[in-house]
Amino acid sequence: MRSAPTILHLDMDAFYASAEQAAKPSLRGKAVVVGGLGPRGVVATASYEARRFGVHSAMPMGQARRLAPNAAYLVPRFGLYREISEQVMGLLRELSPLVEPLSLDEAFVDLEAGGVADDEASARAVGERLRADIKAVTGLTGSVGLAASKMLAKIASEEAKPDGLRLIAPGTERALLGPMPVRTLPGVGPATGDHLRRAGITTVEEIAEAGEDELVRLLGKAHGGSLYAMALAHDERPVVAERDTKSVSVEDTYDVDIHDRVRVRGEVARLADRCVQRLRAAGHSGRTIVLKVRRFDFSTLTRSETLRGPTDDPGVVREAAARLLESVDTTGGVRLLGVGVTGLADYTQEDLFAQAQATADAGVSDEIGAEAVSGGEAEGASPGEPEEAGAEETAGPVERRWAAGHDVRHAEYGHGWVQGSGLGRVTVRFETPGSPPGRVRTFRTDDPLLEPAEPLPLVERPGRAGERG
Repeated sequence: MRSAPTILHLDMDAFYASAEQAAKPSLRGKAVVVGGLGPRGVVATASYEARRFGVHSAMPMGQARRLAPNAAYLVPRFGLYREISEQVMGLLRELSPLVEPLSLDEAFVDLEAGGVADDEASARAVGERLRADIKAVTGLTGSVGLAASKMLAKIASEEAKPDGLRLIAPGTERALLGPMPVRTLPGVGPATGDHLRRAGITTVEEIAEAGEDELVRLLGKAHGGSLYAMALAHDERPVVAERDTKSVSVEDTYDVDIHDRVRVRGEVARLADRCVQRLRAAGHSGRTIVLKVRRFDFSTLTRSETLRGPTDDPGVVREAAARLLESVDTTGGVRLLGVGVTGLADYTQEDLFAQAQATADAGVSDEIGAEAVSGGEAEGASPGEPEEAGAEETAGPVERRWAAGHDVRHAEYGHGWVQGSGLGRVTVRFETPGSPPGRVRTFRTDDPLLEPAEPLPLVERPGRAGERG
């Protein structure tokens, strides 16, 4: 293990909620909860103000509302979060070629590989400068942990939260870890924690005292051996630079099961278009189209179709996804839909519609019960425009839906965000990241002067100074 604290772990503070507070002046300093707002929704992130009421990530949204009834409840804006994440990851890559993202808001950095730190003083200086740069570029705060290993750096960043920096000096690791609960160590989840507790082991020091043989007896050779090494502050895992993306996908979970086959077709078409948007944004194309359907009884089906060449054409992906849907029985209702593209490439195949039709003639592959679409985003459902349904099937007009927290623009009042909607009305607060808290106005959901808008930068950029609500 390294002797200098040259592994950096960055964790953005309450990332989604903090981004929403930065974007919405009226929510700063208030409880904010981001996640799925329906009866099946879960909390993605809670602001520190909301955490004081006991709200935390992965909690059912209904429970969160009981704990913090006066909090602001918002639907995630993943496009904004990805944009901010790319800015932060760019700052990390300026420090080192070895950056290992764990999620949109968390990453390890090997500072030694970047030649920017080789002792405590230089590592601390890099960490402080990084925090300042993140604040200047994104307007948000991140907590930094510095240590000689990944395990210790992550522990240090947790102790630094929120908006802090913690450096674990070489030689102090055992004393720091000793009194901590066993769940502090990587790989110790609820089941392993309970198993150790029944054996009388509740702290990291007690793991070390038990000895490797006892840990192997309790947990098996691989798990027991690695856990004993970590209890002694030994962690040889290297920082691994991010790997190439293997798939691009999106998915939606619905508050109420969808029974209308026309609506299901429309949702699949909408998901296909969103998937292609992400595919193009990443500069990729793909050969295999994957459809994921979770039915009313929680059974999950996947269907896939491999084209003769890679594509990033929305028409091809829509048509392939529609063909895959025809092989799925949705009787009884659908609770989740997803569309993904795998077999990624950096180029596209000519004559895309012809190749898709040729593939359709050859049939599609069928895999039941597998979770083939990965990396999707569980966003709130909103109906898309249904595909043409045939002579005997007609789709009625689709009411415009406005997701709480999402951006809008009114022709008269300017930029704002949705506070809520229902009963044919939508309430909008007109404010921007750089404005004072704004006024609230209510409109009909079909108001022709109101339209969805793209998020504004959290930090004002040159040329945007006149953008105000």
